[in-house]
Amino acid sequence: MTIKPLIRRANYYETDQMGIIHHSNYIRWFEEARVHYMEQIGYGYEKAVEQGIDFGVLNVYCEYKAMVRFNDIVSINVSVAELTNMKIILKYEITNTKTGELCTTGKTQHFFFDNKRQRPVSLRKEMPKLFELFESLIG
Repeated sequence: MTIKPLIRRANYYETDQMGIIHHSNYIRWFEEARVHYMEQIGYGYEKAVEQGIDFGVLNVYCEYKAMVRFNDIVSINVSVAELTNMKIILKYEITNTKTGELCTTGKTQHFFFDNKRQRPVSLRKEMPKLFELFESLIG
């Protein structure tokens, strides 16, 4: 399966006093890219939520390597780094499309949550097809 990166332009309102993208926005960009990723694999967030599973965030890690400025266009790649029955770790790479420079890397860790029973669950048991799909995308 070919997964296309999310391509987005850095907005002026996302900049800080120094004219670079404020660090907090990268976490939002990770979420945008994650939603884009889920749609591409044919299992958008809405579909998972409708079937009773949500993805609770356990932690976020972000490493800033180069500045992104207003109007830069970036490519955000998402991939599955690790998967267990109960958790998934996704990794992100943000690259400047003009220069090819790697600007940011990051990871988010999520647990699988039954939104009806209000408790963590095994994705392998609750939604085996989604689990197998994630498993096939590790790398």
